Amino acid sequence: MKKFFWITALLFCLTSCSDTNKPQVAFYYWKTSFYLSQTEKQILKANEVQKIYIRYFDVDLHPITEEAYPRTPIYFVQKPTVKTIVPVVYLKNKVLLSAKVSVPDLVEKVLKMIQEMNTANQLSCEEIQIDCDWTIQSRDKFMAFIEAIKQKSKKKISGTIRLHQIKYAEQTKVPPVNSAVLMYYNMGTIAVQSLNSIYDRSIAQKYLKSVANYPLPLKVALPIYAWGIHIRENRILGLRSKLTIEDLQLDHHFSMISDTQFEVNESNFRTGVFYRKGDVVKIEAITTRDLKEMADDLSDNLSDTPEEIIFYDLDEANFKNYETTVYKEISNRF
Repeated sequence: MKKFFWITALLFCLTSCSDTNKPQVAFYYWKTSFYLSQTEKQILKANEVQKIYIRYFDVDLHPITEEAYPRTPIYFVQKPTVKTIVPVVYLKNKVLLSAKVSVPDLVEKVLKMIQEMNTANQLSCEEIQIDCDWTIQSRDKFMAFIEAIKQKSKKKISGTIRLHQIKYAEQTKVPPVNSAVLMYYNMGTIAVQSLNSIYDRSIAQKYLKSVANYPLPLKVALPIYAWGIHIRENRILGLRSKLTIEDLQLDHHFSMISDTQFEVNESNFRTGVFYRKGDVVKIEAITTRDLKEMADDLSDNLSDTPEEIIFYDLDEANFKNYETTVYKEISNRF
């Protein structure tokens, strides 16, 4: 009986430890107003989500003054109820390239805007995330910005990292952030003939071996969104966000001509966009199978289990093709 007790206790401990070491599920929120639908709340609850990364605003160059300014700040219709929120600031690379923008002024503006938004909405944060696809040309200014905002804010600073910035870290340099999030999407080129620009395993595998050697602790961001590539006469007119195969299957103006492509059979307006007869819309999306494949490939190459798996993005429109608890299931594959 005593032996049975110890075996049971050991198995319980191993199971508990294993669950504890699994990554937590988190989400990015990338709309211009914060309001959660019942479906979105249900997803958070079912996957035990305690943290949301909320895009607070973009930093862009003003078209007249050419000074850095906050573009499309989020409006909080309701207050987030999760345990932790992380303000995310999307810093456009052209801001860093501008000779008119100084690092001290940029840091001052960013922190002031975050503080004003937190005060107005009775929010607080211990971390700020900077999302920027910096280049070699903007590298030194970006590194200085990260160092300055970390010192000035007295908060944890995290940053987003693309695959090319990991593979070529010697050239792009490693930002002085506390932690980084590997953005495991938008890998390919948006083109008429490309397969899927959101996720292409053959492209990802060219970079994966470099992931284990990156000197920062990495969290992972995975895609759950879809979009349409609007094509006219073999020329891309633009991306149509939140557009799925199911949406176009239900619209009699579109006829399916392949697994991922639809032809416009009758000119029409859809969500403010004009589609001319003969236009083609190619849908790019991520399946559950894709997510499992990503998780397994990353798990095989990361040096440590990531603390979080962050899904982009928290929007009811993105949940149509997934089971409610798939996000927890994907995180458990790491």
